[in-house]
Amino acid sequence: MKLERLMAITILLLNRKRVQAQELAEKLEVSLRTIYRDLDTLSMSGIPIVSYTGNDGGFEIMENFRLDRQMLSFDELHALFTAVRGLQTTQAMKQRDLANLLEKVGALVTRAEHDHMADTDRVVIDLTPWKSGAAARVLYESLHDAVQDKKQIRFTYTDSKGTETNRVIEPHMLVLKGYTWYLHGYCLNREDYRLFRLSRMRDLIILPHSFNRPSMTLDEVNERWMEAWEQQTVDLILHFKGAAIVPAMDQFDAADTERQPDGSLIVRTQYAYKDDASLIGFLLSFSSDLYIMEPKHIAAAVRASAFDVLSLYDNREG
Repeated sequence: MKLERLMAITILLLNRKRVQAQELAEKLEVSLRTIYRDLDTLSMSGIPIVSYTGNDGGFEIMENFRLDRQMLSFDELHALFTAVRGLQTTQAMKQRDLANLLEKVGALVTRAEHDHMADTDRVVIDLTPWKSGAAARVLYESLHDAVQDKKQIRFTYTDSKGTETNRVIEPHMLVLKGYTWYLHGYCLNREDYRLFRLSRMRDLIILPHSFNRPSMTLDEVNERWMEAWEQQTVDLILHFKGAAIVPAMDQFDAADTERQPDGSLIVRTQYAYKDDASLIGFLLSFSSDLYIMEPKHIAAAVRASAFDVLSLYDNREG
């Protein structure tokens, strides 16, 4: 246990500028006295730990110190290799850079471990979106350059309601949510932070104007994300049959589903949605293999929307 604790302290210090002893004690659930003894042990073993006093005091490891490969187990290296290889299925880095990174990680593994890795390689991370192509990669790489170079951009954007607007943005961060890439940045048109889905962007132009990017953590971006996508909820009771059964199994938790004697499914769930149009569109996607049992007003709205579709085709054929 002591060895694991010493490793944990070392890794925490390597990943943080400065850590207070009290924080280490709370994270590792030991006394301050134990933390001080552990820090002395690490110092005597050759790890250059420096202590600072005062309100901003604490402990940190001297710059340029790094862990040797021997401090990483084979399983940890294997997990790291798998994660890096999974990045190849995204546009997060240029393929050449990823190939170099994989070679460097692979170089930490011995030849014998390489053979063992091939035998145990049964986990694959594939984040490739179903819709991808050369145009999407060109857009991503252009935005990546704009983010890195702190250059303003201009583009045409289509929102969730189909409205097109021209935007000028200070791009701050590219974010992968699920299978979808988004751009987080400051919109000069709206004078506020916004999130833009890359698949809805076109006619991108990188402007010569530079900007100063404020420091922002991923947690802060996610907070703004939740504000932008604040949702409402509705309690649904849905009856799925036929071709809708499998998509329903993919969409809803097993705890919310109840298999019926005839093989159909009844789902009781609290569903979160952004607006009425998105909810109705989602329910209509199951076509006639879904019957909305509750609530009645949602069933009526879906029914009315279906009649609107029918009327559209009747008028065209007439």
